Amino acid sequence: MLVVKSKIKEQTEGLNVAGDFADALDNEIKALIKKAVERCKANGRKTCQARDL
Repeated sequence: MLVVKSKIKEQTEGLNVAGDFADALDNEIKALIKKAVERCKANGRKTCQARDL
């Protein structure tokens, strides 16, 4: 898991966080990273940059 559940709680402005929220967020982040890696490789680079997001 890439996300820290306690950090999610800090960012939700006092709202409750469902048990499955962290897992869903983790999946979204992994997909975003995968997309960035593919873009980086497609551009012939070995360093992922903010612009790959």
